Amino acid sequence: MTKKMEAFWEEKLEIMQKKFTHLQNQFDQTVKENQALKARIRQLEDNDRVKEQESIKQSQNTKKLEENIKYFTDKVIDLENRGRRDNLRIIGLPDKPEINTKLDMVIQDIIKENCPEILEQGGNTSTDRAHRTPSTLNPQKTTPRNVIAKFQSYQTKEKILQEARKRQFRYKGMPIRVTQDLASSTLNDRKAWNMIFRKARELGLQPRISYPAKLTIYFQGKVWAFNKIEDFQLFAKKRPELCGKFDTENQRARNT
Repeated sequence: MTKKMEAFWEEKLEIMQKKFTHLQNQFDQTVKENQALKARIRQLEDNDRVKEQESIKQSQNTKKLEENIKYFTDKVIDLENRGRRDNLRIIGLPDKPEINTKLDMVIQDIIKENCPEILEQGGNTSTDRAHRTPSTLNPQKTTPRNVIAKFQSYQTKEKILQEARKRQFRYKGMPIRVTQDLASSTLNDRKAWNMIFRKARELGLQPRISYPAKLTIYFQGKVWAFNKIEDFQLFAKKRPELCGKFDTENQRARNT
């Protein structure tokens, strides 16, 4: 009887040991899998950190590149504008063969008609060259092409420009505009101020556009300058006298 009991318990013990060994093996396998999973997670986290750092570095490089591009673009535009410093742009002059073939003489007539005092003072009003701007591809456009005139004397060009800012210039009684010749990108930047400029003039703010495309106004005894429409919009919103007077949202929409 005792031997049977011993055999029974030995068999039970062997079965339990096998089960324990199986559970131990499963536990060890689970531990290994957990360790492998943790290692994989750490690797993924490290990869994410590396990618994040690379992304930050790439963003910084992109920003730096954009800044460099803007800097060199601005330099090129500034150099182009400096190359045009002796030039005047005449707008609205009839685009006819009898005028186009003698633009130099026509320019002298414009000076004589609008600011003869420059001639009386013996100023050098000679031009090195004068030409029409290239034709546009828009067949519907009927306005005359602008005339670009390069003067031999910068001082004379400035005197003519100052007179043109004071009053309406004419050619044989026909109204024309005389402005500083500038790079096309600078002209576009200046055009962006058109609506605000007109409204500011209506309100008696004495607006002016200074180089390259900065708006200045005279308000409450001070001169204020703005490089961007957004800057002016913020300024106007904070002044009850100006708030709501300038439709800058529609202005930006037309320029986009």
